[in-house]
Amino acid sequence: MIDAAELIDNDFLRQYELKIEDELAKIEYSLQERKIFLTKLIIPENLFSEDFQNEFIVLVLKNIEERNLSVVPTSPEIAKFIRKNRKYKSMLPVGLRI
Repeated sequence: MIDAAELIDNDFLRQYELKIEDELAKIEYSLQERKIFLTKLIIPENLFSEDFQNEFIVLVLKNIEERNLSVVPTSPEIAKFIRKNRKYKSMLPVGLRI
């Protein structure tokens, strides 16, 4: 499902967007210096599944990694994902533990 969709970084609204079948999944963020604070995860009800959520978060984290930014997950769902997937902990700023 996600493979066919294109991840969009909407700078104006400060959110990552993934449009699937006229539905819009979003991760809102705030950018400060070399850190990106992932503040809110919004997935429409009819798209929601744990697999979809995880794939969406991975897409966003890959984009952030390419931009060479540190991640500060303030959204509980994203923090939980990073806790479970240790390979993304290296993207956290020095001294931040979740």
